[in-house]
Amino acid sequence: MRFSPRTVGIAAAIVTVTIWTSFIVIARATAHRGLTPLDICLLRFAGAALVLLPWGAWLVWQRQKASAGAAAPASWLGLSPLGFRLTALIGLVGGVGYASLAYSGFYFAPAAHASVLLPGTLPLSTTLMAVLILGDRVSRVRAIGLGLIFLGDVMVGGASLLRAWLEPGSEVWKGDLLFLAASSCWAVYSVLVRKHALQAVQATIAISVFAFVTYVPVYALLTLSGALASRLASAPWGEIVFQMVFQGVGSVVISGITFTKMVQHFGPVRSTMITAVVPGLSALGAVMFLGEPLYWNLLAGLALVTAGIVFGVRAQAKPVANAPDLIAGHANPARAKT
Repeated sequence: MRFSPRTVGIAAAIVTVTIWTSFIVIARATAHRGLTPLDICLLRFAGAALVLLPWGAWLVWQRQKASAGAAAPASWLGLSPLGFRLTALIGLVGGVGYASLAYSGFYFAPAAHASVLLPGTLPLSTTLMAVLILGDRVSRVRAIGLGLIFLGDVMVGGASLLRAWLEPGSEVWKGDLLFLAASSCWAVYSVLVRKHALQAVQATIAISVFAFVTYVPVYALLTLSGALASRLASAPWGEIVFQMVFQGVGSVVISGITFTKMVQHFGPVRSTMITAVVPGLSALGAVMFLGEPLYWNLLAGLALVTAGIVFGVRAQAKPVANAPDLIAGHANPARAKT
């Protein structure tokens, strides 16, 4: 049974938003329970590698077999279905960069800040990256939508961010900057997916191969030498398995593929405008599952974000004359998806 591209895109968006929202709520519930941020990074990459490295090796083998003596498609180490340069590029920003920055941010700043600064700033940062990298244009209507989303995110978390910045001796600002840097890394990745017309599975495998091959040896060397503190040896097996399954299989394998599918259907900016509902939904999840209070600013923020998404997603992209078709990879006139 084959589904239409629209159905696949909508389903991918729902799955992505659900996992991203769960990630924020779980991070709020489990912050500082034992494992260090870099320990969780290791478990994230190891859990994803258990699924994606064999999958990648099989894909590379199948492509080489299908080439039948002709020049085989580009691959790296027989594991990544993409060449080294592209594997390293998306693996650095979408894998190692995003995860290490995001998890390190939780060490300094509360998870509530992450709900605003990780997914909440994606529409703005992705718009900027799409303009810089792809030469996209932003229509007036979509600019209004972005402004409403920004105001909604400020309503959700602006008060707590302001208090953190004003507290003497507070280090929360370090976590806020790390969250913003992680959001920027993901924005670059989402634009690169569109620019290079990457397939969802191939891109996710490439990220995992690069992260596992580069991060794990460096982590092991630093921990064995004593240069990096690790609590992995003393952590309960249940927590280790949970982090590998949720962070690795859920957050990387499943949401990585669904996010890329969403970008392919909606475009990078529209996709991140859809994920702008995550700050409000994760805050509501914290109210429902963690007993956090529901304030008026949360309700106002949700309303603004929803209005911004309606403006942004419904706005039609304007044609750009003589622009190269970056999705197809050849010089046909294209519509700029902003």
